[in-house]
Amino acid sequence: MAALEIWESLKESITVHTGLSPATFFTALAVGLALYYLALNLFGYSSNGGGDGGFEEKMEPLPPPVQVGQISDVELKEYNGSDPKKPLLMAIKAQIYDVSQSRMFYGPGGPYALFAGKDASRALAKMSFEEKDLNGDLTGLGVFELEALQDWEYKFMGKYVKVGTVKSTVQVSEGQATEAAIGPEETANRDAAKPVEEGPSDTVSKESDEEKKE
Repeated sequence: MAALEIWESLKESITVHTGLSPATFFTALAVGLALYYLALNLFGYSSNGGGDGGFEEKMEPLPPPVQVGQISDVELKEYNGSDPKKPLLMAIKAQIYDVSQSRMFYGPGGPYALFAGKDASRALAKMSFEEKDLNGDLTGLGVFELEALQDWEYKFMGKYVKVGTVKSTVQVSEGQATEAAIGPEETANRDAAKPVEEGPSDTVSKESDEEKKE
């Protein structure tokens, strides 16, 4: 009897406060709950790892940049992204930067992947993707190309960490290489040991003068 009175009071309250009949009110409530659970299944993610694993997966934090010091062009190629355990490096004007945080651009399959593991100064200055321009040679570049390269350098300096430099390769002649090999002291001793060419003696000069007088 008490339950019936409570139910009647509830129906009257629903009608007074919502202006709906009890049947309409409970129907609307059921539809709302159904839509809520449907949306939760489609877009929501449970705290215990449910939902779409592709969205749930978190990217692992990148390790801090490691200084590589002064390395050669050949050594720099080892950091072109082919080995996922190594950082992704790239050089501008012989300055090496860690671009691992932009692997989607400079890593394998990225639009600028051919720049990775190289000093791409010339290619960036000319906005070229040709193999012949993938080097640090700046000879013959125009003013606008050098300005474009400067913009790239400023961008890298502000965004990436510098981790090293590229060794400069200076070509020397055969004679310079020989002197560098034997050392400066031996070169000096060798020059000192050379015989000095003697000029005409004083005796010969005097005899010539006497002949002229006679």
